[in-house]
Amino acid sequence: MSRILFLLYGVVCYLTFFLTFVYMVGFVNDFHFQIGSFTFVPVAIDFGGGAASTVTAFIINTALIGLFGVQHSGMARRGFKAVWTRVLVPKAVERSTYVLASSLCLIVMMAFWKPMPTVIWAVHNETLAHVLTALSLLGFGIILLASFLINHFELFGLQQVYMHAKGEPLTPIAFKQPGIYKLVRHPIYFGFLMFAWVTPFMTVGHLLFAMGSLVYIMIGYKLEEKDLIHQYGDTYRQYQDRVHGLVPFPKGKA
Repeated sequence: MSRILFLLYGVVCYLTFFLTFVYMVGFVNDFHFQIGSFTFVPVAIDFGGGAASTVTAFIINTALIGLFGVQHSGMARRGFKAVWTRVLVPKAVERSTYVLASSLCLIVMMAFWKPMPTVIWAVHNETLAHVLTALSLLGFGIILLASFLINHFELFGLQQVYMHAKGEPLTPIAFKQPGIYKLVRHPIYFGFLMFAWVTPFMTVGHLLFAMGSLVYIMIGYKLEEKDLIHQYGDTYRQYQDRVHGLVPFPKGKA
């Protein structure tokens, strides 16, 4: 019975992530879809969320970014996972629970975000504005592509609960460098930076989000590199020597 419950729980966690991810496309790009009286993106970086002074909005938004950053990076660490799978969360649903917690933190961030609408730059050329928006959306696409190149369903917890339901052990992921991973070690982070920074309409609030994303990624990047070295040893160190971490180009030979 627990196997079926774990499988259903994993599916719910994955669907929560997927819907949150789709909404974030609209949130970051200020998309405003409305059919009749129903609004698909009622709150985005630059609208909705209620009025607040600049100082109040800065404090609230910074705290929201920090909440996601601490949760997303902290819960991914080996030491944390070793403790909570021993005392609180069954190992089969550890990844699903992490995905759910990350999704809930993103939902909280987007729901309580306070717009800071002062414009820093605005691109008025329609063609160029469309190009920049397309590049931002490409960032989301890179995140999805990169996740599927390694193992999308393992990354978001579905494979773990599926294998548990079948009563079969989960095979550890072997080190590999498919596709874009030959150009950049962390394409998911690169894609995240693309959609955070590339925009035809940059406000103070959007800049705060982009800066917060950059700080989070630089910290999370260092911590993840340590975990990957611990997991793959010299194989990963050699990979570091060949390929840049966040810039999607191979390193030149010395």
